[in-house]
Amino acid sequence: MARINLRPWREERNAARQKQFVTNLLSTAVLAGIVSFGISYYYNVQMDRQQARNNYLKAEIAKLDEKIKEIRELERQRERLLERLNAIQELQGNRPLVVRYFDELVRVLPDQLYYSSVGRSGDSVAINGLADENRDVSNLMRNMDASIWFGEPNLSQVRGLVKTASSISVCR
Repeated sequence: MARINLRPWREERNAARQKQFVTNLLSTAVLAGIVSFGISYYYNVQMDRQQARNNYLKAEIAKLDEKIKEIRELERQRERLLERLNAIQELQGNRPLVVRYFDELVRVLPDQLYYSSVGRSGDSVAINGLADENRDVSNLMRNMDASIWFGEPNLSQVRGLVKTASSISVCR
């Protein structure tokens, strides 16, 4: 049998395999590093984009909050103006009432009755007057009750003198 020494060949093969293994190991480590760096870079880019979106949304929300404040201030201003407008309309609406009350007082007045004083407090009107007969006071009360400008009249006092004095309270 021939003696062939295979040891140098095996050593060369093992050295080549060892070199191949180390090369594969290093290339795998480099590839893993590149992949992990790429994934990290991708996530950082995604986080930066999301942060930019969040900042944009925060800026838009701040703008909308300012607009909401302006709208609320305008609504408060509108309410104040409406209150003023209602007060003005109420004053203008009540202004001719005094004239209508006096006009109606003349219309409901019987011939033999005279007013001595007329006073108004809120929605009630107090009338003092003189009448020749009680029938005239009754006619006045009926006329006031039939009037649309006066509510239910309330006769509070009748005094008998030479002439009859009456005190009438009318509420609207």
